[in-house]
Amino acid sequence: MAGEFDDIRNRLEGIAEELADLALVRLRESIDAGGTELPVDEKRLTRARRAVEKAVHLLSEGDE
Repeated sequence: MAGEFDDIRNRLEGIAEELADLALVRLRESIDAGGTELPVDEKRLTRARRAVEKAVHLLSEGDE
């Protein structure tokens, strides 16, 4: 059954990258606007990215 979740895992990895990119955009926007604190959106996006990365890891466990 190894590789059974490859397609889902690959899509989740892409989503994690998109979330990371969006978080960086939020940080840049905040810095450009003179902000001194992390934007709320960035924190939420980072939490979501970590959750997706955890799902990727869980789906990879059987392949190790």
